[in-house]
Amino acid sequence: MSNRVRKAVFPVAGLGTRLLPATKTIPKEMITVVDRPLIQYAVDEAREAGIEQMIFVTGRGKSALVDYFDVAFELEATMRGKSKSLDILEPSNARFGEIVSVRQQQPLGLGHAVWCARDIVGDEPFAVLLPDELMYGKPNCLTQMVEAFERVGGNIVAALEVPDSETHQYGVIDPGETNGLLTEIRGLVEKPKPGTAPSNLMLPGRYILQPEVMRELDAQETGAGGEIQLTDAMAKLIGRQPFHGYRFKGERYDCGSAAGFVIANLAMAVEREDVGPKVREFIATL
Repeated sequence: MSNRVRKAVFPVAGLGTRLLPATKTIPKEMITVVDRPLIQYAVDEAREAGIEQMIFVTGRGKSALVDYFDVAFELEATMRGKSKSLDILEPSNARFGEIVSVRQQQPLGLGHAVWCARDIVGDEPFAVLLPDELMYGKPNCLTQMVEAFERVGGNIVAALEVPDSETHQYGVIDPGETNGLLTEIRGLVEKPKPGTAPSNLMLPGRYILQPEVMRELDAQETGAGGEIQLTDAMAKLIGRQPFHGYRFKGERYDCGSAAGFVIANLAMAVEREDVGPKVREFIATL
């Protein structure tokens, strides 16, 4: 049994209905922020954090996600013939065995999607990344969390402060003692009714979990929205294993919505040396 975080689960079977009509034929994770699809940002984050195997939990119509990380022989041959650099394609070429995929045949919830990867995860801690939550930081969010995990072990989830008026949209932490960027978690509530949230610390889509959470998900119990919730399964580990929220240093962009996508494009563009100056110039004119 490994104590290192070597594997990461990417739940990517969703239909992306908040981004229709764009997602009618294109997976939302393949829509670009500047010139890279969302899934590339998430995989790059995992790679930087030392993840060795990416587990895509896909659904019908999502084959483009796996194809994207394949080697495009015809494209590369054409580019070589025109003396163009192939470096730009390097991040989109997966190493042999780096990416595997499993199917979630029915949309039964985030907990169910994670559970679909149980046999590949095996008996070791693993990460979960929601690609439509674009995290930006130096070092990145998951790298920060892995460093914290190596100090305290157990389970760690990213934590982010949101206005009290928004807590009903998310999984929310019932906090205990805080030590630096780590906050002890005494409980978790999925989408609490307005005015009932135990804090304004929400879960923005990055997790490092012990394999025992899969045993809790085996029960296939439904929660909020009639779905199998990952939050509910995690809550059952509290008290049995260490559980912390980590307030990562960086920015989070919710690319599950059209407004979030536009904001992410602007934010990531201004960070780029090649396109940043022109984008800043345009923003100044608004």
